[in-house]
Amino acid sequence: MGGVIKELKELRSMSDEELLKELNNLRAEYRDLMTKIATGGAVEKPTRARNIRRRIARILTILRERKVKGHAIAR
Repeated sequence: MGGVIKELKELRSMSDEELLKELNNLRAEYRDLMTKIATGGAVEKPTRARNIRRRIARILTILRERKVKGHAIAR
């Protein structure tokens, strides 16, 4: 569980631009991984797809929280 908290702190310390760049990289990696799986290739770490999806979700959540927070202040 400590790893998740450390990861969240790391992600929250990143700027929006850095998060978007990380998000694009993760989506590309996930797309490549899914292509490899779909074509019947052997995957070194089967749990990597799940971990990528979770990290993508965390990034999207942080970006959404920041957007909502920004709108609440602007009102």
